[in-house]
Amino acid sequence: MPVITLPDGAQKNFDQAVSVLEIAQSISPSLAKNTIAGLVNNVLVDASFKINTDSTLSIVRAQDEKGLEVLRHSTAHLLAQAVKQLYPSAQVTIGPVIEDGFFYDFAFKDSFSFGPEDLIKIEKKMGELVKQQIPVVRSELSRDQAIKFFEDLGESYKAEIIRDIPEGETLSLYTQGDFTDLCRGPHVPNTGFLKTFKLLKLAGAYWRGDSKNQMLQRIYGTAWGSISDQEAYLKRLEEAAKRDHRIIGKQLGLFHLQEEAPGMVFWHDHGWHIFRTMEADIRTRQQKSGYQEIRTPQVLDFSLWKASGHADKFIEQMFVTESEKRNYALKPMSCPCHIQVFNQGIKSYRDLPLRLAEFGCCHRNEPSGALHGIMRVRGFTQDDGHIFCTKEQIKSEVEKFMKLAFEVYDFYGFKNIEIKLATRPEKRLGEDSTWDYTESALAEAIKSCGYEFDYLPGEGAFYGPKVELHLKDSLGRKWQCGTIQLDPLLPERLGAEYIDEHGQKKVPFMLHRAVLGSFERFIGMYIEHCAGWFPAWLAPVQVIIMGVTSKHDEYCKKVKEELETLGFRAKFDLRNEKVGYKIREHILGRIPYIIVVGDQEVSDGSISVRTREGEDLGSLSILKFSQILNSAIAKGGRLVERINQEKV
Repeated sequence: MPVITLPDGAQKNFDQAVSVLEIAQSISPSLAKNTIAGLVNNVLVDASFKINTDSTLSIVRAQDEKGLEVLRHSTAHLLAQAVKQLYPSAQVTIGPVIEDGFFYDFAFKDSFSFGPEDLIKIEKKMGELVKQQIPVVRSELSRDQAIKFFEDLGESYKAEIIRDIPEGETLSLYTQGDFTDLCRGPHVPNTGFLKTFKLLKLAGAYWRGDSKNQMLQRIYGTAWGSISDQEAYLKRLEEAAKRDHRIIGKQLGLFHLQEEAPGMVFWHDHGWHIFRTMEADIRTRQQKSGYQEIRTPQVLDFSLWKASGHADKFIEQMFVTESEKRNYALKPMSCPCHIQVFNQGIKSYRDLPLRLAEFGCCHRNEPSGALHGIMRVRGFTQDDGHIFCTKEQIKSEVEKFMKLAFEVYDFYGFKNIEIKLATRPEKRLGEDSTWDYTESALAEAIKSCGYEFDYLPGEGAFYGPKVELHLKDSLGRKWQCGTIQLDPLLPERLGAEYIDEHGQKKVPFMLHRAVLGSFERFIGMYIEHCAGWFPAWLAPVQVIIMGVTSKHDEYCKKVKEELETLGFRAKFDLRNEKVGYKIREHILGRIPYIIVVGDQEVSDGSISVRTREGEDLGSLSILKFSQILNSAIAKGGRLVERINQEKV
């Protein structure tokens, strides 16, 4: 006789095992009609799932956050079913849920490849399957039975996936009509729930991400609980396309990339200014927070990476070279190098915490298909830092880092920040008891800061758990930027020690941390966040000066010199073009302030100022304008939200 406790605390009693859908029906027929799954004791299950013990239950509908996950996973299966009906020779591989949507990868033995016209056909077929309201039924098979089942269907990729699953496990399959897929679930009760979806694009992907394997064909899509939500999302996609950092970067002359250096950025003057300005800001903040800035080598003997464990975990992502019969690697991260600095000289407990920071240039051999503008590159610079501390100092050091990170994000104008705690991965170093301690220590440290967080099970680093800071941009997209990771293992592996208050040698804990993360990725994200309308403090050119005619050129030069003396970044435009044309051009160039001078300004020593947003500030003295500009600079990126609302 299970007792079911609902979210509002109400309880319902049943004489026998009861399904999620039956419970929803007992509450309200309209609720049952919209039920697609259930959250039983915080575990997501099918609506058909039978509950036979006292449990908590939340009904999951399409519009709920968990409901979207179920919808998207089910729509991925719907996509695969439609593809199999239209293209019987296709083999299905994997079809996971991703942020805001899903994808499914398909393999063909021949040279067939999807085109845009195929997406239209597939989407139409999916719509037909939705109208049929085909029941989605869960079943179970043993591992060996499942292998044979998919081999008999000719689905060799599915069979290969199952072979990697430990023997003796029972697997779940979901069948809808003529299509069956291997899946943990849960899924919608029938295809009729999948009314709102859109196929978005095609891409290539290597099987299991290995370039040595066959290239698969990937179809991306999105699915939502309502048409209005999907339309809003598609509008965000359209806006994101306009803000593509690669396009804006080229328009503003910030950087470029080329085939001779795949995944490496050629920074131009204006882009490098943005980079250096961000770097200078972080440097100042770190110095105030007690960090020592260091610099470590780019190329190190491969034996160091073996000792640290990185060679075993990241060898495929490392650039390896040889000289004089010695093997070396370009550093993919700075942590082993910072331990070498710590190891110089005897350290006492009085020297801790020791905070080391480096704007470390790292190289990782990312697959060419994964490269994306300056957001996913092979050569990048991090605001890297490592804190060596005692067990007792972990909490306070995490608190100080969180304070620093949130100050930086506030300055950049990011208000919506999510905190995630990533826990032990399947492949890791260290004992479970060590992981128990480090995970609880990080959790307690975050709680002591007054922050709420969610867990990311299995997504920690191989040496320790990590806190991830996810920023939400102006389009509602989330970006993981900052991180702090608690590591008790690498210092021990690389011989780091300090003398405690009792004269005993101890291994310090190490906190890996970064606020912005990769500068390249952060700049790319920030370009899209503000659509290239950089706030005054960051804009490569803060002021452009022009005269009504060429007779005002000398006064323009004088104004520029005075503004530069006051510390501002100013340029003049003395081209023989109409003033209106030049103003429009510099507004497109996103320059914050535009100064125009004519006879009146020359006569009374003033300047006429307007903003790129179209606001006319009128005739001002240079001193008054400098006060306005200084005020805008002091606000950092907090004006970006207003710029997004008003002009983009």
